[in-house]
Amino acid sequence: MGDGWTLEAINFNLRPGELVGLLGPSGCGKTTLLRLVAGFERPSLGRILIKGQEVAGSRRWVAPERRGVGMVFQDYALFPHLDAWRNTCFGLKPRQDRSRASWLLELLGLKGLEHRYPHELSGGQRQRLALARALAPGPSLLLLDEPFSNLDVEVRLRLRSELPGVLSRCGASGVIVTHDPEEALAICDRVAVLEAGRIHQCASPRQLVSSPASAFVGRFVLQGNLLPAAWEGQRLRTPLGWLERAVPQANSYLAGLSGEGKAGPLEVLLDPTALELIADPDGAAWVMGREFLGRDWLLQVHLEQPSRPPLKLRLRLPLDQEFSNGQRCRLRIRPSQSALLFPAGLRVVGVSDDGELSGS
Repeated sequence: MGDGWTLEAINFNLRPGELVGLLGPSGCGKTTLLRLVAGFERPSLGRILIKGQEVAGSRRWVAPERRGVGMVFQDYALFPHLDAWRNTCFGLKPRQDRSRASWLLELLGLKGLEHRYPHELSGGQRQRLALARALAPGPSLLLLDEPFSNLDVEVRLRLRSELPGVLSRCGASGVIVTHDPEEALAICDRVAVLEAGRIHQCASPRQLVSSPASAFVGRFVLQGNLLPAAWEGQRLRTPLGWLERAVPQANSYLAGLSGEGKAGPLEVLLDPTALELIADPDGAAWVMGREFLGRDWLLQVHLEQPSRPPLKLRLRLPLDQEFSNGQRCRLRIRPSQSALLFPAGLRVVGVSDDGELSGS
């Protein structure tokens, strides 16, 4: 396929009752994939099946309203001229039982607000109403496009923790689009990590954290640092020092990386706590950003290597020395650190049904 493809070699299944997250940076194809499943876009190639029935393919196309799919949009898309009750019942057929709508409004904490209009509700209440409206017709699948991004922190944390329970009570599976690794790992049964229209890995949160299938997954999900590396004897040399221990990933495509002469160019993934920052007016690095997180500092440190992104350092309190923006320094790997080892420049082609990575 050519470079003009938005999505390429996408292949994953959604299990009954499962909540799967589509995680990746902006522009990687998450929302496009969601719209294809919903029926708002037509795939150029491939097939989409819902409950074993083809809804999109070379010879078949099922309209969105006939797919049994509910959709929750980022901006809620509520009807401003309808109150909460009529918004919830909008997708129901004329003679369809309204008791499910009443049950959903109670389940989602909106009982007593049935006659309020969207502008009379808080952001969290509008999001709950959007959920109620999407679930009222009894869909087998609920699609959510960054549903919590417009909410304040407290409401966002509360609603996202409630979502899996609501889906379970309604007997629905779900696919949620997010660019926040913390959110995806917190609530999803499995997470599909996308980059440039390809899935790098689709696995449980525990598997993503313990065994990222590619350097991109490690950097994006774990927020780690990637450094070039090369074997010298039984140690790995990096621009910031030596590593005595490196763990090749279990995926068979990544095998053969654990000894000198057994691999080409390599990269190591280091946790932000694995690097040490030392003040040095003649150092080849400088602090270009910092955030106070309550119990530690998160620093962005720029190296004099324009082709590489800034490194992230997490410094635990109390600190021997405070660092300011623009301060010159040097970096080194803390003693006895271990790292995850990857082939450099891996181009992911696709992921099989069992999560096996293929690349070139």
